[in-house]
Amino acid sequence: MTHIPGRFEPPPRRLMGPGPSPVHRRVLEAMARPVIGHMDPETLRMLDEIQVMLRDAFRTSNELTFPVSGTGTAGMECALMNTLEPGETAVIAVSGAFAERMVEIARRCGADVEIVGDRWAEPVPTAEIAAALDRRPETKIVGVVHAETSTGMLQPLDEIGALCREREALFVVDAVASLGGIPLEVDGWGIDVCYSGSQKCLSAPPGLAPITFSAEAAAVRANRVQPPRSFYLDALFISKYLGSERRYHHTAPVSMLYALHEALRVVLEEGMEARWRRHAEIGSELLAALVDRGFQAVPPEGYRLPQVVCVRLPDSLAEPDARRRLLGEYGIEVAGGLGELAGKVWRIGLMGESCDREHVKALLDAVDDLLAA
Repeated sequence: MTHIPGRFEPPPRRLMGPGPSPVHRRVLEAMARPVIGHMDPETLRMLDEIQVMLRDAFRTSNELTFPVSGTGTAGMECALMNTLEPGETAVIAVSGAFAERMVEIARRCGADVEIVGDRWAEPVPTAEIAAALDRRPETKIVGVVHAETSTGMLQPLDEIGALCREREALFVVDAVASLGGIPLEVDGWGIDVCYSGSQKCLSAPPGLAPITFSAEAAAVRANRVQPPRSFYLDALFISKYLGSERRYHHTAPVSMLYALHEALRVVLEEGMEARWRRHAEIGSELLAALVDRGFQAVPPEGYRLPQVVCVRLPDSLAEPDARRRLLGEYGIEVAGGLGELAGKVWRIGLMGESCDREHVKALLDAVDDLLAA
């Protein structure tokens, strides 16, 4: 006999991990709209509007700007698969787990990877990247994670972009956790490829990875000797679906496009500068309150993300037991550490819709209960 389970009802949760973030009610309502075809003229019109709004969010005029059908890791693969050919050199700055993932994907592209930094939670100085480019003048790309969610660390980008222009290397940036939360200037900082994720500071559900390619990066894809190893993530073929040809490439997730369209409307209605300011102010308030309670910030001062607060726990709180209690008794989700920080830290997200004082108060009240116990 076939067993049909009851309808799944997600439990109430206050999402305060490094993603996904809470979704605005307008975005949820948008996802409930009737599905239409991915080649429908209205879907294509919506995609045009999404591209325009993404250019505003990324601060770019790049023509090739679109949402990859997949999560942030798909965005990472799209960025690297299209710009690297087997045997080419990639210099990658490593300060945490997601930069290590960038190294892994670059190697799967057949690239020869030169790692710089390789110190968790420490920003990589531009001078170290310059030294790597001196050693490897043939470098094709320089890869950097802007907001390293595994450590809560901010990597400055502007000097690296200028260096890449000088050395004629493409500058590839992971902005999965930074787009819509902290200042990001794709054109102003000389970024050639920049990708993000829908579920972080944009506060849409997981499933799309906004990405933008400069004209130089798009030309690299167009002039490759070998096609990318991924058909699904081939930016040249996707561009023919987005552009005037409207050529079928894959079945776009229409309901997720509804969600991203509405989420970007919410972001741009608030304004990028106002949104950056909100994250900076509330993130600073949360960190100060946690330090007062015996927590310790992991990244050095001046390089701490406001939207992903990474802290070591006081001795009186045991990880992961305290985190499990936080979820089970208070319905608040935060994340533990990855890699060498596993079992040592909490990673607390104040992203998009979770970046308000109501979320901060709920978390601090729960932490005070745990500390008192």
